Amino acid sequence: MPLPKPIILVVEDDPLLRMAAVDMVEGAGFAAIEAANSAEAIEILENRLDIRVVFTDIDMPPGIDGIRLAALIRDRWPPVKLIITSGHRIPPSGSLPSDSMFYSKPYPENEVVATMRRMAA
Repeated sequence: MPLPKPIILVVEDDPLLRMAAVDMVEGAGFAAIEAANSAEAIEILENRLDIRVVFTDIDMPPGIDGIRLAALIRDRWPPVKLIITSGHRIPPSGSLPSDSMFYSKPYPENEVVATMRRMAA
């Protein structure tokens, strides 16, 4: 029986960018779960114990942004790894949780996938 695929939670408010991110995740051999905002992401994390990595955008109205979401995940679900991305801003030094990675959009998919593989291992 094959091992289950590591699960990546993709949090992105833009439907086309979310679809592209899910395609990238699944193309790399992971299972993907989608959330359109931080509230959906938190609800998913509260109900699933199998999420290994969260791949989130920073700018996601309404509700909390991706930086605050990452801090919340680090506090409530410390084993979950974090990849944060934005096409609009670079987070200030020290504003992201330790052991997280940041990529500016458009992000280099091969580097993001390599980071996901390292984090999910």
